[in-house]
Amino acid sequence: MPWKETCVGDQRFRFISDWLSGMYTKAALCQWYEISRPTGDKWIKRCEEAGPWGLLDRSRRPHAHPATVSDRQREMIIGVKLEHMDWGPKKVLDWLRRHHSAERWPADSTAGELLRREGLVKERRRRRRVAAYTEPFADCRGSNEVWSADFKGDFRLNGGRRCYPLTISDNCSRYVLGCRGLTQTRHGAVRPWFEWVFREYGLPKAIRTDNGPPFASLALGGVTQLSKWWIRLGIRPERIKPGTPSQNGRHERMHRSLESGVHPIQSTMSAQQRQFDLWVEEFNWERSHEALGRMTPGSMYVASPRPYPARLPDLVYPSGVVVRQVRQNGEIKWRGKMIYISDVLAQEPVSLTQVSDERWEIRYSFHLLGYLNERTNTIQRPDCWHGKHENM
Repeated sequence: MPWKETCVGDQRFRFISDWLSGMYTKAALCQWYEISRPTGDKWIKRCEEAGPWGLLDRSRRPHAHPATVSDRQREMIIGVKLEHMDWGPKKVLDWLRRHHSAERWPADSTAGELLRREGLVKERRRRRRVAAYTEPFADCRGSNEVWSADFKGDFRLNGGRRCYPLTISDNCSRYVLGCRGLTQTRHGAVRPWFEWVFREYGLPKAIRTDNGPPFASLALGGVTQLSKWWIRLGIRPERIKPGTPSQNGRHERMHRSLESGVHPIQSTMSAQQRQFDLWVEEFNWERSHEALGRMTPGSMYVASPRPYPARLPDLVYPSGVVVRQVRQNGEIKWRGKMIYISDVLAQEPVSLTQVSDERWEIRYSFHLLGYLNERTNTIQRPDCWHGKHENM
């Protein structure tokens, strides 16, 4: 039972005074003051141990608090956050648990509240989310099933030159295979760095890109000199639908993190590249990813078993198809007439497979270029994005 609605301290003193007088039993006093026997025993015991001071209210603060963070851990959490301002509390704690595994670190929410009180948490603006879209691309169930490549938005160095960061990543592990600052986006500038990545990590099964140069063109099948080289290597060039960067969302998300690797902008390309290299090392080996079970990309990625060949393999078409050599001007001879294919495929063999009475499917190796209408001698381009005919 509770104490009566008067001064609680006065009631305790009166209760103890009456008890010490010896004129009343404990049961009678508890009934009179409308308190339970355990409550009466508690205050009698406290008075015997501490005298009248024992009747005062004590702090209700717990003796031990499991969420308490020591000053040392607090400084370490804040220190890691200050070094990586784009990291949230989860990534900060994941880093600390890997590098100081012997210590017991607080919960994510505790670290988040600590950083919030220190003013180190930036409130995110709410963004409208687009409904999920099922993409019939190749599955990313293991390393090197699908890579992604793109150019991070170009910017001007403090010295005046423009920098175009070429980025290549593995979709399954999120491992950044390359981040190279280039002065232009042409094939001649890009290919050497893809060669370096292929020699270092082997060949993927597919590379996903947008529809801009040097990855794609307006030529038949969207083929460029770069994607033609990939096809010769047995790499499938996947292209996202125009205006839908979400179809390459993992790579786009990595580009958001790359902002910290761009700034502060340097004066020379070599200095900017050193900054990119440091960012790649951190992203691959220090920064955990929730999609990877809070592991790092470097701990998940495995190099491809397909090595980069010393020479390009010859194209071999299956029996039963018609093969034509594309002439220097981009044409092939068909039924006594010249049909334009593409300048990009000059001196390359293409196959034609009859799919109906007047329709022939044209491919460069496994890559679909279009359909030849034998009656009109015109070529129809594929119009079904990520359709069944493009899945290998």
